Parts: sequence; structure tokens; C-alpha cells
Amino acid sequence: MIQAKGYAAQTAETDLAPWDFERREVGPHDVQLEILYCGVCHSDLHQIKNDWFPGIFPMVPGHEIVGKVIKVGDHVKKFKVDELAGVGCMVDSCQVCENCKDGLEQYCLEGNVQTYNGRGKDGVPTYGGYSNTIVVREEFVLHISDKLPLAATAPLLCAGITTYSPLRHWKVGKGHKLAVLGLGGLGHMGVKFGVAFGAEVTVLSTSASKEAAAKELGAHHFVVTSDPAQVEAVKGSFDFILDTVSAEHDMNLYLSLLRTNGIHICVGVPSEPYSIHPFALLGGRKSVAGSGIGGIPETQEMLDFCAEHNIVSDIEMIDMKDITASYARMLKGDVRYRFVIDMATL
Repeated sequence: MIQAKGYAAQTAETDLAPWDFERREVGPHDVQLEILYCGVCHSDLHQIKNDWFPGIFPMVPGHEIVGKVIKVGDHVKKFKVDELAGVGCMVDSCQVCENCKDGLEQYCLEGNVQTYNGRGKDGVPTYGGYSNTIVVREEFVLHISDKLPLAATAPLLCAGITTYSPLRHWKVGKGHKLAVLGLGGLGHMGVKFGVAFGAEVTVLSTSASKEAAAKELGAHHFVVTSDPAQVEAVKGSFDFILDTVSAEHDMNLYLSLLRTNGIHICVGVPSEPYSIHPFALLGGRKSVAGSGIGGIPETQEMLDFCAEHNIVSDIEMIDMKDITASYARMLKGDVRYRFVIDMATL
């Protein structure tokens, strides 16, 4: 076994703290990474606190992982030692169901194996990127370009693909009016991709203070949703709304902003269910849709697109010891727009 060190929550009631554990040995089809940076996702906090479902403890969060290949199995063909590589939200799937064969491993009919707070096919708990090393089968490791700053590339493995995938699926682009609801880790990437794809992008936010930042990211318009006059002015105007909000919010209000046949795409995950009035959908043949991350082929496509168009996340680097304080700031929206842990500080 490989000796590893990281930060773990021992229970849902305790903060993250140093923890030594073991990774499996590198098998014939495995790649071992030295983790250099790991992004901090809002879902990390949700999962260590059991907000969505009971977790597997001790829990080592982190699924926005970038680093350097330090060992490969005998049968590995796609990666070599010293190459840059990344690992996102999943580390395995059945590989044989129709979704996996279509490159949609995130929707594996047998259930994919999450990077942390899951169990591998051997039944052993998975541990994430708040650690110094990880071992992953070759098919779930991604190539990272050296054209981009490595630390700022880390959040692309979740925040990036979570917004890229639905925009690509619904072919959002030139001629479309896209509203991005929320300007956090997900929202700021939604703005960047929407603009890069040629859409006319509006940011919807309860915070008037975020307008300048939205415009800096490339947004064409900004609407303060707590101002009834501004909301009234954009009713029935958007083709798509990309909803990145993880807190409770009034879905019916936002559905009123869609054009006929408009689509409200949910990528944020509030702790409580949505409440939608039927007439909010019937009046205009509107749709509410959801989207998970992306499959491995699409995630690699996204990373290559970002390298070509110089797109990364806006980040604030933190030391590992400051993770609990960073969670508190994240809850207050006090980060632009993604914390990334420098794993050299572990």
C-alpha cells in the first residue's frame, strides 16, 4: 500500500484535520499523481456535513485535482511520468453500459465511482484531493496543458465542466440570450463559456455590488433580481437560464424570465427541493432541466478548449491549514471565485 497524508473530516460534526491513510498500489492500468493543487468546491462542504446524504467517514474531500504523474502501470498507454494530469469528480464506472459507451460515464447506469465519499468496486472508500497523492485508473485521468496556469486550471475539473457540458448539450451560442443565475465558482465559469460560445450573456444576482465583476468577466448585461423594476424589464427575454445557485430560491420568478420554449438549466444543488407551480411551465411551454458534470471525453474537450482560448478559473490560493476558515468565507460568498489549495502546504 502507498502511504498518503491529507485532511479529513472524521465525522459530520468535526472540522477537517490532518489524517494519514493508505492508497492502493499502482496496478497495471493505474496512474499515480503527485497532487500539486486541489480546488475547493461547495459540494465538499455539503458532503462533509451530510447535507445531501449520509457520508462515508473519515472523508477526504476534493475533486478538482491537478498534479504531476509520478508512476504508471505496465499497461498504461496514455500517460508518462512527469506529465501534467488531472482528476475530476469520478474515478471509475462500469465502462460497458450504453451511457459509458457513449462517453457519458457521469450517468453510468451502474453508478459511477465518485472521487471521494464513494466506494470503489472493491468496496474500499474513495478519498479525494485534499491529499498529497492519488491513484486512478488510466481511463479517468485527464491531460492538462502546460499553456495554462496549473492552479487556476484545477477548478475546471468540476466548476468548468459542470457549466461547459450543459451549454454544449443545448448548443448555446450565437443568437441566444443566456442568463447566468449566481456569480460564484460555477457562475463565473458559465459567464466565461457563454461569452466564448458567442451568446449574449446576462448575469442575474441579488447583489448589485457584483455588477462590475460580472462585466469584467465579459457579461454584456447585469440584472439585480431584488429590484422589481429590473426584473420586470427582462421578463420573457431569455432563451436559457443557467442556474448555478446552491441556496434556496424562487424558481417560479426565474421561469417568468424565459421566452416561449425557454429552458431553465439547474446545475446548482440546493439542500431543499425546488417548488414549481405548474402554470410557470405551462405558460410558454417552458422546460426545467438538470445537468451533472460531463463524461471523460467531454471533460478533455473542455480542457483543450480552455487551453486554446486561454480560459481558467479566477482563484484565490490558500494553505491547507486554512480550509475551515475558507469554508466559512465561501458560505458568505467571500471568494472570487474559487479557492484552490496549494498542496505544498499540506
